[in-house]
Amino acid sequence: MALMEVCGFSTDYGRDHFSLSSGPFGSNSLTNNVLYSSDHFTIPENFDPVENLKQFTDEKSQVKIHFNHGTTTLAFKFQHGVIVAVDSRATAGAYIASQTVKKVIEINPYLLGTMAGGAADCAYWERVLARQCRIYELRNKERISVAAASKLLANILYNYKGMGLSLGTMICGWDKKGPGLYYVDNNGERMSNEMFSVGSGSTHAYGVMDCGHRYDLSAEEAYELGKRAIYHATYRDAFSGGIVSLYHMKKTGWEFVSQTNVLDLHYKYEADREKAATQRSK
Repeated sequence: MALMEVCGFSTDYGRDHFSLSSGPFGSNSLTNNVLYSSDHFTIPENFDPVENLKQFTDEKSQVKIHFNHGTTTLAFKFQHGVIVAVDSRATAGAYIASQTVKKVIEINPYLLGTMAGGAADCAYWERVLARQCRIYELRNKERISVAAASKLLANILYNYKGMGLSLGTMICGWDKKGPGLYYVDNNGERMSNEMFSVGSGSTHAYGVMDCGHRYDLSAEEAYELGKRAIYHATYRDAFSGGIVSLYHMKKTGWEFVSQTNVLDLHYKYEADREKAATQRSK
């Protein structure tokens, strides 16, 4: 609908010929725009998704749905921008569904999003965010800020709080204020920091980053820190693994740096440890 307004199209025909429900989730801001906006869904009349899902999520319920998921994603700021590093393993419980999932979503040339939680939720809602960012750019003749983009996503997700979404993403970018890094989750929570790690392997990644992170890192040192943090998370967390993908957010936009198999990193770091142990024994 917003894109129609930007382009000058009229939506009167659709409004005159379609009638949607007006239940608790059938307000004008939601259901009446469902025909024109892909981030809204038609909800049956008098249907409350939060209450309906309690039969599956309540501890006392006999029917339970366990949303098992795991990953490791991280991002941190340093003097030359923002480093984003992710693994590529997708799991369905104890089953490894894929080793080649792309967990960095390229929203636009100056914005990146990461994927943790439900793959479908992350991919869908960050595509919605990409559309909203483009509409903002068309309306205002300038790029959206990182703070505004993350706030847009947080507001969208807050409207679906308690409805079963599973999403924890980092929004990274560069705007007039410089590099930006925000964390947004499925409850609409949003925060900014110099460093984030999201996923089942995040505690292991934080240990490596806390040890090696500093603001004056060179680009090569930052690349190595990102890869090392993801590798150690995959080594300790069974739900993380596959390939380490590395991105660098610069003033000129994001740049894809590398993809490295964690098996290659394992043998590399093992050789480095053996070499260091040999030198200490001399």
